[in-house]
Amino acid sequence: MADFLVQNCDSILEANQVDVENARKKNVSRAMIDRLTLNPERIAGMADGLRQIAALPDPVGEVISMWKRPNGLQIGQQRVPIGVIGMVYEARPNVTTDAAGLCLKSGNAVILRGGSEAINSNKAIVKVISEALAGTDVPEDAVQLVEDTSRETATELMKLNKYVDLLIPRGGAGLIEAVVKNATVPVIETGTGNCHVYIDSDADLEMGEKIIINAKTSRPAVCNAAETLLVHAAVAEKFIPSALASLKNLGVELRGCEKTRAIFPDALPATEEDWYTEYLDYILAVKVVDSLEEAIDHINKYGTKHSEAIVTRNYDNARKFLQEVDAAAVYVNASTRFTDGGEFGFGAEIGISNQKLHARGPIGLRELTTTKYIIFGSGQIR
Repeated sequence: MADFLVQNCDSILEANQVDVENARKKNVSRAMIDRLTLNPERIAGMADGLRQIAALPDPVGEVISMWKRPNGLQIGQQRVPIGVIGMVYEARPNVTTDAAGLCLKSGNAVILRGGSEAINSNKAIVKVISEALAGTDVPEDAVQLVEDTSRETATELMKLNKYVDLLIPRGGAGLIEAVVKNATVPVIETGTGNCHVYIDSDADLEMGEKIIINAKTSRPAVCNAAETLLVHAAVAEKFIPSALASLKNLGVELRGCEKTRAIFPDALPATEEDWYTEYLDYILAVKVVDSLEEAIDHINKYGTKHSEAIVTRNYDNARKFLQEVDAAAVYVNASTRFTDGGEFGFGAEIGISNQKLHARGPIGLRELTTTKYIIFGSGQIR
């Protein structure tokens, strides 16, 4: 599949260009255009992700544990495929290859239902994947694309309990809420990312500025991008002018609390709604807090349990943040942008789960398996 992607790069880019032009005509945001756009480097990256998946150990058949009972029974747990996985996602064509690769490697079939914004790109990619599978023992139909992008089709997919074993939505809050509300197929809820970076009173301020710039601007339209910056009052006067000026120069719209605006008047007033918002754009909310405890309380109230970061040189504060922040990924002195299957060594991921059941964080190969008990006996009866 990776080789075929690279070999058919031109045809995929041609189809992608149609999607990008259509998105521009609809005045889609700059960040969303970036999310949709493919180029030779990104296709090479998609292929590299598939090669990394191919090189990973096969989870299927792994015996996780085994123990012996007093009656002589040996009882173990073994990883097995889930079955047929349905993916409902928005305007990110790279999800198509990530989902196909991870599902096939973990022994599953996958039904892909991408958004209308990327339909031409997805058709081209799945055509290439099918051609690649034709030369293997894997059935070509193990990867299928639903080409009808209407809401009715998506809703029908969500209710196919007889045929689909698991549904994974990947996209904005609206998409995920719609799937959770309408699905009768079991769902792993991937996360909206209202992510925070907290600059502690004992932070390395130069490091903190680099981290928030990366977390906000490297790819604003992805779920692990930072949406809120929290700054301890003890360092606000030093940190805010430089950091916010740098962010503004990079095109970020800043929305601040009263204390923030007193230090950086160019920031717009932040509303209560801003603290809850996943912008997925060049917008950042900024709040000055009086303590580590206030920062943690703010994150646990307004965050979406996705990815949260503290910048600090204080070991005790770092430990407290790690223990008390409720999120799938909690960072000390690093950007939230690392919450990613590739960055975690999974090759790729099918989404980031911020729920607490079964899978949490990047969903890789192991999270796409379930288990069954295997029992060895020698004639035991009960």
